[in-house]
Amino acid sequence: MVTYYSDKSVQITSDAIRIGGRRYPLRELARVWHSKGARSWRAIAGRGAIGMVLLGPLVAAAFGFAIALTLHTSVDVTIAIVGVSCLVGLGVGPLADFMLERMDRSYARGSRSLEIWATWRGQQVLLLQTGDALRFGQIYRALQRALEGSTVR
Repeated sequence: MVTYYSDKSVQITSDAIRIGGRRYPLRELARVWHSKGARSWRAIAGRGAIGMVLLGPLVAAAFGFAIALTLHTSVDVTIAIVGVSCLVGLGVGPLADFMLERMDRSYARGSRSLEIWATWRGQQVLLLQTGDALRFGQIYRALQRALEGSTVR
């Protein structure tokens, strides 16, 4: 028996797929397909919030420059305003790495729920539903390899 994928809730072997305590022998699966569920507006709003956090210090710095140039103050005050604006703008540097990593992880997870369906004993059965695009891809590819391996025999 070959194991193609295994985690705490899913196991795909050359004989069967076990998901959530249920076992489906591969020879009983007539058809397997995947589909996308509804879009998660929460994930999209989270990406927008990350973008705003990245742009906030830059907008504040630009606003500081505009104020410094439009106010008719002494050179010392203008230099101080420009300096503080530069510091605020540079504050995005250390923050950017952290926030871009979070943005990258949000795209890896995806913004839609992903589903794996099968025809088992004449019925359409939802095998798996997840919002994690990376995990979904691993499971679906493993299932394809297991099904191809079971037909070769």
